Amino acid sequence: MPLAPLLPALTARVRSTAHPALDQCDCGTDTLADRTDATVIRHGDTVAKAHAPDTSPTDLALRLTTAARLPDVFLPPLAPAPTLLHGRLVTFWPYGVPVDPVDPDAAPWEAAGSLLARLHRTPAPASLPPMRGPVKAALAVVRLGGTGDHPAALPILRAWRLLPAWARAEAPMPDTSTLCHGDLHLGQLVRHPAPDGPWHLIDVDDLGVGTPAWDLARPAAWYACGLLPPEEWTRFLTAYREARGPAVPADGDPWPVLDVPARALTVQTAARALTKAIAQDRPLDEVEQSLVDACSRMCPVPVQLASNPAK
Repeated sequence: MPLAPLLPALTARVRSTAHPALDQCDCGTDTLADRTDATVIRHGDTVAKAHAPDTSPTDLALRLTTAARLPDVFLPPLAPAPTLLHGRLVTFWPYGVPVDPVDPDAAPWEAAGSLLARLHRTPAPASLPPMRGPVKAALAVVRLGGTGDHPAALPILRAWRLLPAWARAEAPMPDTSTLCHGDLHLGQLVRHPAPDGPWHLIDVDDLGVGTPAWDLARPAAWYACGLLPPEEWTRFLTAYREARGPAVPADGDPWPVLDVPARALTVQTAARALTKAIAQDRPLDEVEQSLVDACSRMCPVPVQLASNPAK
């Protein structure tokens, strides 16, 4: 959890940012996230985010500048640079309406594909750091390795070791010049202005240069694991291709390009799911087990697992 003084201080700061000329207001304040790597507070139409404690001020400033220059792709920040609050870098944003999690038929797959293609076609600033997708996958595996022995961890760790070095963040990515989001999923899209403005991407923490197929890898992994219906995957991929996205060929089979990133995202998601289940001392649920099973299928030698083990 964040340091105790951070939450009230962040709440006061977002309120003063939303209403710089008012001492009091009737707007509600909501905590949208309160994790070790991010605390996010909304007050009225303003959102404040306290970034992870190890965030580089220079890298975050470069990512903010990049997002501000792409208002047709990213939700633009309200300030050009982060501020420091209780030892954490804080950024401010307009509020955007997120994807409705209980209405999957309304998921904006076409918008996600088009926005990604537009991002990938944008020349990247020369000074922008690498996108952090492979690093985050590696961290998820490291955290899983620190939870002790668990039968379901074996296929995850084996599938991880079969990935090429670049996908494990142990070597440079094959592409080091394309502008990438780094952590694309439906939770990274919002409508602005509310309630029915155009869709924008959010979350610049992993923005950088790298291999653009990584940004398509999470939906690809869900599709390969049977968690995303084929028609929704097709909507996303078609929109990306129609917008001239460079990550995959304009037609034909995209999987020679997507295979490695999709495997990496499957391992990352499975590692996070198992780490969470172990921390909560509970069995894997059906979706989590399907991710572990997918990792097992990646291994050339079958891995024998107990059925949905609790520990």
